Amino acid sequence: QVQLVESGGGLVQPGGSLRLSCAASGFTFSHYAMSWYRQAAGKERELVATITSDGGSTNYADSVKGRFTISRDNAKNTVYLQMNSLKPEDTAVYYCNAALLAIMSYWGQGTQVTVSS
Repeated sequence: QVQLVESGGGLVQPGGSLRLSCAASGFTFSHYAMSWYRQAAGKERELVATITSDGGSTNYADSVKGRFTISRDNAKNTVYLQMNSLKPEDTAVYYCNAALLAIMSYWGQGTQVTVSS
């Protein structure tokens, strides 16, 4: 059974930091590119960051470049999103995604991140 379980969300003040984790099981994690998406209330889901299966390449949305860092540990079947200098506009539900080219795609249930004073 495929599972992606996000954790680490919560309430943080502007300028603060959070680290999200996504633990994967039920598929060969090291074969999949991993991404973080987010969806704010009333808005479409957007891609935040992607990391290749071997961790050798990453890409970020312009809105988070220089503030967020995606990483992965294939030995632990886990992908991370380090979020620094958080802004109120980063408030959203953050989702983990696993993708194998255009063949397979799995989603986690999401974790809420709220940036507010």
